[in-house]
Parts: sequence; C-alpha cells; structure tokens
Amino acid sequence: MFVDRAKITIKSGKGGNGAVTFRREAFVPEGGPDGGDGGKGGDVIFQADENLRTLMDFRYKRKYEAESGQDGMKKKRYGKNGEDLVIKVPVGTLVIDEESGKVMRDLTEHGQSFVAAKGGRGGKGNMKFATPTRQAPNFAEAGGFAKERNVILEMKLIADVGLVGFPNVGKSSLLSMATSAKPKIANYHFTTIEPNLGVVSIYDSSFVMADIAGIIEGANEGAGLGHYFLKHIERTKVLIHIVDVSGSEGRDPKEDFDKINSELVQYSEKLLKKPQIVVANKIDILGCSADPEDLEICEEYIEFRKYVEEKGFKVMPMSAAAGIGVQQVIEEAYKALLEVEANPPEDDEEYEYFDFEADDYDPDYRKVFAEYDGEAYVIYGSQLEKIFNSTNFNDLGSRRYLFRYIENSGIYDTLKEMGMEEGDTIKLFDMEFEYYDEDYSYYED
Repeated sequence: MFVDRAKITIKSGKGGNGAVTFRREAFVPEGGPDGGDGGKGGDVIFQADENLRTLMDFRYKRKYEAESGQDGMKKKRYGKNGEDLVIKVPVGTLVIDEESGKVMRDLTEHGQSFVAAKGGRGGKGNMKFATPTRQAPNFAEAGGFAKERNVILEMKLIADVGLVGFPNVGKSSLLSMATSAKPKIANYHFTTIEPNLGVVSIYDSSFVMADIAGIIEGANEGAGLGHYFLKHIERTKVLIHIVDVSGSEGRDPKEDFDKINSELVQYSEKLLKKPQIVVANKIDILGCSADPEDLEICEEYIEFRKYVEEKGFKVMPMSAAAGIGVQQVIEEAYKALLEVEANPPEDDEEYEYFDFEADDYDPDYRKVFAEYDGEAYVIYGSQLEKIFNSTNFNDLGSRRYLFRYIENSGIYDTLKEMGMEEGDTIKLFDMEFEYYDEDYSYYED
C-alpha cells in the first residue's frame, strides 16, 4: 500500500531536575551543597532517508517520545542527557505543524534533518545557588518542560520524469516497457490507485520515472483521487503527457489533451511551465507504425499532431503495448531532462514556514494568570509552574521565594477583582490553600 500522508504526535524529553544534596565535611554548614545539575531532555529530530518509499510505518505507530534527562546527583555529578529521537522519513516529505498549518521543513535530500521539538533544559543543582549569605541552599531547580506537538507528514514523490494522462491511455505500459517496474496493466476503465516508480537506464546514465495516476476531470477540485496524486507532479522536472490518439475509450484525443492540461494549470500554474512531451499512444490501433512515411497518411494522428503543435508542444507517436516508438520517447525525455538540469528553474514552491524562533520565545512565560473553575480560584503560569516544581516545601527559604513571586506578580489584586474573599480556596497546581487577607511581610527577606 502506498501511504503518502500521516499524522503523528511527537514529544521531546523533559529536562532532569537538579539535586539537593550536601557533602559531609567538618566546619561547612550542613556539610556544604553538592547537588549536580539535571541532564538535558532529548530532542525529536526528523531525517530524510532515501531507503524509505512510503509513510506506511506511521499508520501503526502514532506517538513518538524522546528520552528525558536524568536528575542530578550528589557529589556534583550531573545527570545524563536524554537520547535524541531520530525519526526517519522518505526523501520528499513535508513536515507540517498541525496547529499553525505551517511547514516546519521540506526534506528533499538524503540525510537532511532538523530538530522539530527541543528537549527541556536540565535544572540546576543546589550547589549553583550557594552564595556567601546563603551557604546551604535547600532547594534546586526543576528541569525544563518537554515540548509536545502534533505534526502532519506529507510525502511528495521526487521523480525526474512524470507520466500524466487519462486512465487507460498507456502510462503503466510505458513504465513497464522503459523500466523494471511491474505495474498492474489491463484494459481498466478506472485509474491506477497508487503511483508507480521505475528507473530508466539510458546510455551510461539513468533517471527516475513515475506514473502519476489519478487524474480525471475535476481532479484539481479533489474529484476522484485528484489532490492525492496531483501534488506528486510538483517535484517532477519533465512531464510526458500520454494521449490515446485512437480514441478507443470513446473520447476525443484533442479534448483529452486540453482537459488534462486544464486540470494541471488549475491545480498549479507552475505545472505547465515544466517541459512537456506529448505522446500520441496506440497508433497501432489506427493501423499506423512509427515509420515517418506511414504516419503522414495516418489522418487521425496528423490531425492531433497539428492541433497540439499549434499550442507549442512537441508530439511523438508511440504504441507502448507493441513497443513502437518507446525508445524514441525515452531519449526525448532524457534530452529534456538534461536541459532542465543544465538550466534549473528558480525554486518557486511557496510555503508559509514555521517560525522556530517565535515558538521558542513565549511572551507570556513570566505572567501569572487566574480563573475561577466554580469551586476554587486557580492560578497558573509557565514560570510559576517551574518555580513551584523547584520548591522544597520543607524549607522556609524555598517556600518564601515561591509565595513572594506570587505576591509580586499582582495576581492577588486580580483575584480580589474577580470576587475572591477571605476563606475562599486558591488552587496552585496540585496544592490548595485558603485565602486570608493578611500582612505578607512574613515572606520578605
């Protein structure tokens, strides 16, 4: 099964907490602090791997989590950093942040990688808080938070040459004749339901050819499997547009040609800027061969060729099933490919990229917020949570720092404006206490 889209949840590792320990040494208050720092949490990294072809693995595993940092230890020993989690995806995968809808990175080369979620910073041990006036700190810093987000993985095939055209016009037949690919071939009146790729060997070189199936009238609006496959054409360098010149399906070849190009341009105008070789397939049904003299008396072919050439496209005759003209088409595609590679177009893929710098900066990090949940007044905030997690409630100095931070934030005035009165319950994460309007100088140094 070909899977080219998946949604997963990623979570970086939490930073390890700093340690609160003391060495045993004479004449040093409480033995002297020697708690080490916690280790950094592991990052979540996406890496492109050319050995992968689909996003199949992500259908069965949806959550990926990096290792958390180890807590600090006594004797000034630092905790071990958490292992980074490397998630390998096929080359050509877009990694998109689901919440913002912005592209985090477009992985187009083997080995290309980026950090999608940074691990939390390790917390400082109590030895880092020792000062001349506070020689035995009985508290340490909590580790930094892990970062969790949902991401969408969207794969776009990276092929040199793409085959386009209506169903049953001979795309799969050409692919099977030109490469070692083995697509299912029959007189279907419906389209291939997944793209096929093959490697074409020519002279001392090779290139990748893809059968971009699924294009029918209305595909640009999502009809059939329209968007599912049209996106794969965006990365191809050359297009081979195959048309059933015999009209064996009861359609007009000229209308087929116009309809496919209309779908391409309505999906993205840049698709018609790509070199396009138009192939008039099934000439054998018309009783024609690839011989130039024979073709000149093949009225249906001549009429189609004239119509297409007037629009600025080159037309080549072929019968993929009979092996007529296949080599000539491949050579023409290779020639066009060399020209594109010698004069590559400007990269015009327009994405709105995710701002990692803004993501790392939280303007509300130091703010304290309040709300009433029907039973208690809840106060919360990012820095407040970190200070709360770092607080040693058995230590007066550590408790005093926490409550002084809350008071200095001005949140008590906000709570009073919300209607808080004496005796009401205040909820601080997993701790609850009653409010009394007293003098808080107790918490001052």
